[in-house]
Amino acid sequence: MDAQADGPGLGPRREPVITVGVVTAPSLSAELTPDLVDDIRRELTDRLPDVTWQIELVDDGLVEPPADDSEIVGAARAALLTRGWDLTVVLTDLPLRVARRPVVAHASPVHGVAVLSVPALGTVAVRRRVRDALLRLIDALLGETEDAVADHREAAARSRRMTHRLRELASDVDQQSRSVRFTTRVLTGHLRLLAGMIRANRPWQLAAGLSRALTAAGAAGVFALVTSDVWRLADALGWWQLTAVTAGSVGAIGATLIVGAGLWERVGRSRMRQQVLLFNIATTATVVTGVLVLYAALFVLALLAALLLIAPTLLVNALGHPVAFSDYVAIAWLTSSLATVGGALGAGLETDEAVRRAAYTYRTSGATERAAE
Repeated sequence: MDAQADGPGLGPRREPVITVGVVTAPSLSAELTPDLVDDIRRELTDRLPDVTWQIELVDDGLVEPPADDSEIVGAARAALLTRGWDLTVVLTDLPLRVARRPVVAHASPVHGVAVLSVPALGTVAVRRRVRDALLRLIDALLGETEDAVADHREAAARSRRMTHRLRELASDVDQQSRSVRFTTRVLTGHLRLLAGMIRANRPWQLAAGLSRALTAAGAAGVFALVTSDVWRLADALGWWQLTAVTAGSVGAIGATLIVGAGLWERVGRSRMRQQVLLFNIATTATVVTGVLVLYAALFVLALLAALLLIAPTLLVNALGHPVAFSDYVAIAWLTSSLATVGGALGAGLETDEAVRRAAYTYRTSGATERAAE
């Protein structure tokens, strides 16, 4: 699984090894024969020859039906960590849904897990469709679209990007390093991979999936905006104090989401430290980015509302001095921080499933769905 390279004078450089675990439900084991697995491995080698591909085939239902998508992804992620795989594709006999819409397949690059509903492929040429779907899903796990690329230069650039991500995924960081050094090496050596994982999560959509947090944030913001004590407090605080309040509010809702929904992974086996650390960094960055987007939206709304609803005469009477635009900015700044704290309280009421759906975006396999149709 880990990449190994011989130093100068120690022999030729060995290609990194990528291990893909393919988990099939027992009822579907006939759909994925050893010959088909060999065909998939050859195709991957032809397309991305700079890495060595290993495919491990496992019969396991993973979850007891009925089960939703997050349960399947969670069970597959646990299998990936236990067995030391780099990527996992699950062939299930259960229906799949993304945003309440039935889909044929989806992939979660952050988890390194893709799921394919084989019954949704139909009854004609199932083996070929399974093969094509698996190849497209592996592309999706590497942050690329599954559609064919017509332009030769674009195809070559796509191949280089995927090869670079694969090398990062398979790279070996000294497992004996101290925690800080280990984290630093993973961060500096996997910047592109982490950026792709975070982008695939679409963190700017996080707040939209948390209805209770949004409701609590809105209620807290309205209450703070019409309270004269908040106006006076915002006037008394300096910019560094307002910044500290902002950091505390963002940290509060971020910690509530990550800890409350169990989004933080623990290291079960020492050789999987790198996988777990990448996952935790991507998860934290996704949540923090999503919360910052929410905070920015609350600030803009609070500033507009303050300018429209708070008459200057009222503000002068409350503050005891002439007011300027900066006073409205300070009120909106503190209001958005208090609204974010209210959002943290609302986030504590969200179900774990709702938080996971909001934090982890599943990429649907559009080309796979068109093939099924």
